[in-house]
Amino acid sequence: MKRHSYLFVAFSVGKWTQETCMELMKKLAAATKQPSWQSTLELFSDGNDDYAYVLPKCFPLGLIDYGQLVKIKEHGRLLRKERMVVYGVPALGDVETTDVENFNGILRERLGRLVRKTKCFAKVERRLVCSIELFQFYWNFIKEFEQESLRG
Repeated sequence: MKRHSYLFVAFSVGKWTQETCMELMKKLAAATKQPSWQSTLELFSDGNDDYAYVLPKCFPLGLIDYGQLVKIKEHGRLLRKERMVVYGVPALGDVETTDVENFNGILRERLGRLVRKTKCFAKVERRLVCSIELFQFYWNFIKEFEQESLRG
């Protein structure tokens, strides 16, 4: 998801491993302008080390700014957030995951297949992928026109 624009750029389905992370990064690389010295790619994630391992395989290290936000919790309560620079020089204040977390909530709200313990929970991966692709098209191309027609 592109920060501040809420453009749904890429996704990957399956247990989160380096393989699914690699699939996501390859889709991201195919869907976005390649980073350059004039325009670096800025990425933020939680403390999952799969990103740190996969990113250098997909993008040149000098052209990505990657930071992690790790939430320290105790008994289910958030104590603090630790921000770390992993690659490049992102501003620590910019390292945030709330946009993605909010968007994940929107996905679960709109796609019953992503909600556990419901009748519609996805049992076949291909159907889940198709429903997310359909939602991605709606989100990126139709939703804006609907909002414009309501305003106009």
